[in-house]
Amino acid sequence: MQLTDRKQWFLKGVRHGIPIMLGYFAVSIALGIAAKNAGMTAPQATIASALIMASAGQYIGFTLIAAGASYIEVIVMEAIANARYLLMSTALSQKVDPELPLRHRLLMGLWITDEIFGVSVSVPGRLNPYYNYGMAAVATPGWALGTLVGVVLGNVLPVPVVSALSVGLYGMFMSIFVPPARKNPIIAGLVLVSFALSWVFNTLPVFGGISSGMKIIILTVAISLVAAILFPVDTKEDGHAA
Repeated sequence: MQLTDRKQWFLKGVRHGIPIMLGYFAVSIALGIAAKNAGMTAPQATIASALIMASAGQYIGFTLIAAGASYIEVIVMEAIANARYLLMSTALSQKVDPELPLRHRLLMGLWITDEIFGVSVSVPGRLNPYYNYGMAAVATPGWALGTLVGVVLGNVLPVPVVSALSVGLYGMFMSIFVPPARKNPIIAGLVLVSFALSWVFNTLPVFGGISSGMKIIILTVAISLVAAILFPVDTKEDGHAA
């Protein structure tokens, strides 16, 4: 891997990571408020965000800390809430060079989030690890800094302002799958099916006992499996960057 290629991919990741960083900053303010209510200090909450980078997982963790839960309870709930990242890691492993060293795979796995994953899988050809590093270089500080602001100033902000900031990340995430859905009717159909099944899973009482993280895993595996069987794609890639 040439130094010039590394720099180009890294800078490209930085550019694509700036919108993610802005969305993360806004959303993580609410996490900072939750951390403060759990009795955590600003440094503790900031370090937690820098290392975890998972909104649902962190919120559950802060809630359990506030409730005085044991370490075992926290570990089990975190594993359930963040299990979907196992699927994302598996998917990204199919995008990288088979000869990619373990150290790069571990670093890429550390920074997998819903948004970074969504942008990464849309890259044509092989995924260069430095592209992920570029996104993580700007997204991680945004997430951690937003949490810090939430701890220090979050309770001063009006509730409508915090709620409005939280909506921004959903809009950014939609911008990831809307363009390919407009070009490919199969993708558009799968997106609509995903929306419908997500609504069913979150509405019917029979699914009420399943955690949100497990619902995501079930739907992801089921929809992906059916789509792979019904609409197989050509796995030949040219390996060139877009």
